[in-house]
Amino acid sequence: MKIAIAGGTGFVGQALTKLLQQEGHEIIILTRQSSKQRQSIQYVQWLSPTSTPQQALEGVDAFVNLAGVSLNAGRWTTKQKKAIYTSRMDTTLAIVEIIEQLTNKPKVLINASAVGIYPASTTAIYTENSTDIATDFLGTTVHDWEKHAKRAEQLGVRVALARFGVILGRDSGALPPMLLPYKMGIGGTVGSGQQWLSWVHIEDVARAIYFAIMNDTIRGAFNITAPNPVRMKEFGQTIASVMQKKHWLPVPSFAMRLALGEQSVLVLEGQQVLPTMLEKQHFTFHFPHLQQALEDLSHINSL
Repeated sequence: MKIAIAGGTGFVGQALTKLLQQEGHEIIILTRQSSKQRQSIQYVQWLSPTSTPQQALEGVDAFVNLAGVSLNAGRWTTKQKKAIYTSRMDTTLAIVEIIEQLTNKPKVLINASAVGIYPASTTAIYTENSTDIATDFLGTTVHDWEKHAKRAEQLGVRVALARFGVILGRDSGALPPMLLPYKMGIGGTVGSGQQWLSWVHIEDVARAIYFAIMNDTIRGAFNITAPNPVRMKEFGQTIASVMQKKHWLPVPSFAMRLALGEQSVLVLEGQQVLPTMLEKQHFTFHFPHLQQALEDLSHINSL
């Protein structure tokens, strides 16, 4: 298959590209830099006044949109929130516009999303059938992002919305900063510890995206989270156990809010989200349990 990825050089994009290469697919990565060919990957310039990516993208079987400013790229100032929001809307609308111009439409658009669309709760259990939508910045951003992606359905394209949980990886993503306090011997419960953390191993993220590309029955929202979410206190205790470090110094909520501002919601609030759609389609997680996932992230074992 010929698969185009926007955001292909990011954390998730790199993992997906590696998997697609292993599976023998032709890969096009959309970039703001000049178009070029590197090994088996074609880099095609887009989002510039002079770029014309349509010719290179003609005949693409699938689009994957992972583009957008990282939620962890800086404190959520008014300027930063605007960058987070507009980067997602602009790239998604650009992809839909490109698809509209193609003679041969792709079969599917996999568009990134996030479990932040669900309201924070210590008691609710969310699946893809849940209709509650968070009204905070993150919830509004994700809702609008998905709405823009769904425009491709009007062009006859299957749209699947990949609602990512907290993605754990060796060198990038949410895990490295979470490990730092434990490395320093001061790890402990963050906030109340009762907030849910719907996590997922980066390898399973890439595999789930690929599964959705290949599986025509997956359309609309699908949660990419491990089937066994944990509360924040258990998450910290499991890190401590795997690293053979202490879990003892709590980090109160007010300290996190003081340090991170509005961005603190990423660690102080959470949702219990289950990957019901993937499980119904018989997707098998390589890392369904937290301890197993953390042990696989090999740099932890050497600490």
